[in-house]
Order: sequence, then structure tokens, then C-alpha cells
Amino acid sequence: MSDWRRYDSHLIPAFYERFEERWGKGTAPFLDPEAHAEPLPRAQWIHPATGAAVAVVPIWTDDDRQHRSFGVFYLPPAGDIWVLRPGFTGYLEPGLDGSEHLVALRNDAFKKAVAHAKDFLFGPPSVMH
Repeated sequence: MSDWRRYDSHLIPAFYERFEERWGKGTAPFLDPEAHAEPLPRAQWIHPATGAAVAVVPIWTDDDRQHRSFGVFYLPPAGDIWVLRPGFTGYLEPGLDGSEHLVALRNDAFKKAVAHAKDFLFGPPSVMH
């Protein structure tokens, strides 16, 4: 049995801190711990015994907040941050009108990134014959 647990609270601040340590100040507006309402949707897991963590979050730049993709980030217990590659997860952030088409594309991209994170944490699903 895996010790990984879902973590449904605010985004863990270490994601932001380690990202900026590695790539520079201001490079991760999508991981800012002050942005409690965003980014959504997102998913997180922690490993209480080791302190490791994984997060799936939308990624954007300050210049263009509408064009986004989902990123999967892993925090190893000893520090650093790894960017896991879930493949193409690009989408347009739905506006105030909440276009059903854009919401569906965002949700599909999110599901793909979450599936990639779960494969990383728990291994690929077994195929039953």
C-alpha cells in the first residue's frame, strides 16, 4: 500500500519557493501561495513519511493568463523540484461566460495531467485480461 495521500488544502508553499529558487523570482505566478483562489482546478498529494509532494496546477504567464496548460510538479524529500511531463495539456481559460466547450477542454486537460501524476505516484493501472 502506498503512503501517498491526497492533500486538498491550499497549495503547499514549497512548490513556489523551490520553483523560484531554481528558475528565478517571478517565474511562477501560478504557484504563488498568496493566490488561494487560484489556480483551480488543481490536485496535490503528500507523502507524510518522507515529506515529498506532487501537485497538478494550471500554468500561465503574467503576460497571457488565458492560454494555459497543466503542469505536474514533484518535490523530492531532499529539496529541488522536478517538472514531470504529462504531454500536451494546453487549453484556454474559460471567461466569465463559462463556455461549455472551453470548460470541457480544460477538464480533459486536467484529467490527463492527474492521470500522469497518479501513474508517477502509484504506477500505471494494471491491465486485466
